[in-house]
Amino acid sequence: MAPHQPILAPSILAGDHANLAGSVATIAATGLDWVHIDIMDGHFVPNLSFGPATVQALRRTSRLFFDVHLMLDNPHLYVEAFAKAGANLISIHIEPDYDIPGTLRRIRELGCQTGIVLNPGTPASAIDPVLDQVDLVLAMTVQPGFGGQSFREDVLPKIAEIDAQRRARGLTFRLEVDGGIDLATAPRCRAAGTDTFVAGTSFFKAPDRATFAASFAAL
Repeated sequence: MAPHQPILAPSILAGDHANLAGSVATIAATGLDWVHIDIMDGHFVPNLSFGPATVQALRRTSRLFFDVHLMLDNPHLYVEAFAKAGANLISIHIEPDYDIPGTLRRIRELGCQTGIVLNPGTPASAIDPVLDQVDLVLAMTVQPGFGGQSFREDVLPKIAEIDAQRRARGLTFRLEVDGGIDLATAPRCRAAGTDTFVAGTSFFKAPDRATFAASFAAL
């Protein structure tokens, strides 16, 4: 079993973009504590989403934990803006070429928790050098850029490998998954070591969101 109690972090990428504050309020009304906010630049991933101004506006209306995922070519240029906007945790990708350890240190200096993200095709070994610097590892279970994709089964062994590293090194970071997460795929991720679940489409389209959330709490 994963070392942390499960957390469900619905993604507002799947919410109502004409009423994002309403989508965040829906998450809070379900009794959840986290919201996942995907930031896309149209370069690192083939889509655009939100910026610091959106995060700042949502922060004025919500006390939820803001789990901010930067899908950017140059995340080091933007961590300060998102920290000042109200992010609680900022996750950055391992794949682009920039000073990753330095950026993680800067995120922590700004008062936020730190996360490292790897895409489905990136090996777990790529993040080994920074595992002791992070509060969360996010293993993407789809190729990032768009919501509603199917879960990648081939990522499950990598999740288990990251969990094994966590245990072997006595680390306490949370292990998060994002992409195609629903009531069928979440238990398999939990068995592999996951404790934090990003669900977008499945959460917002659930006929009974409270029951949906309770199912994750029971994993």
